Amino acid sequence: MKVSIIIPFYNCPYVDQAVKSALNQTYPNIEVIVVNDGSTKHKEKLAPFLDKIKYIEKANGGTATALNAGIDAATGNYFSWLSSDDQFLPDKTAEQLAFMQNSKAQVSYTAFRHIDPNSIVTGEIRYKSLNWRKTINTLAARCPINGCTVMADMNLIRQAGKFDESLKYTHDYDMWCKLSLRVHMVYFDKFTVHYRVHDEMGTKKHFPKLEQEANEVRMRYKKAFLEFNESKRAAANVGTIPLRKMRKPLK
Repeated sequence: MKVSIIIPFYNCPYVDQAVKSALNQTYPNIEVIVVNDGSTKHKEKLAPFLDKIKYIEKANGGTATALNAGIDAATGNYFSWLSSDDQFLPDKTAEQLAFMQNSKAQVSYTAFRHIDPNSIVTGEIRYKSLNWRKTINTLAARCPINGCTVMADMNLIRQAGKFDESLKYTHDYDMWCKLSLRVHMVYFDKFTVHYRVHDEMGTKKHFPKLEQEANEVRMRYKKAFLEFNESKRAAANVGTIPLRKMRKPLK
C-alpha cells in the first residue's frame, strides 16, 4: 500500500524540517507532495529535496486549496497530511498503517507531542479510545483531532468531496465531521507527530476567526449528528424489543 504525505507550504521557515521528517519515514512505499501555496519566502529550503519529492506551485489560496491540489496529484492508497512547521516521527507511517490494516479502520488519528521553535518537546496530548457514537458527540462540541496525526483511505477523502475551500481555518474540522458520519474515526494510542507551537502559527494569529468558523461548522452538522445518534439509539433498542409469546401448538 502506498501512502501520500501532503505538505502545504506558505512562507514557513520550518519547511525543511517537515520535509526531512517525511522523507525519513521507515515505511518505504511513500510519496511526499509539497504544495507551495504562493510562498514568497523560504522556498530555497526545498532545494535539497526537489529530486525526492513531488513539487507543486500554485497561487495563494489557503491550506484547503493546497491540500486539495496535493490530493489531486496523489497516487497513494492512503492520505496523510503534514503541516510545514510540524514533524512526523520516523515510524509514524509504518505503525499507523499497520494499525489501520489490523483494525480494518478507514480513518485513524493519534496522540502527539508539542514542541517549541527549537524542536524541544514541551508537552503531549493523548486521548481515550472512543466508540463511534462518542466520537460523533465529541465532534459535535469541538475538534480535538490534530490533522497531522490523521491517516485516511484516499478514496474516502475524495468521496467526501475533499476539503472545503471556503473554510480558511476549520477545513480540517469540517472534513473530520464529514468522515465521521461515514465511518468510525479510530484512535491509535501512539505518539506520531511533533506539533510545533510558535507565535506565527495560524491558530494563534487568527483565533477569533477560527472560533467563528468552528461555530459555523458545528451548526452545519448539528442536524446530521442528531440524526446519527437517533439512528444508533434505534438500532440499539432493536435487541430489547420483547418477542411475542409463542402459541401452544394445536392438538
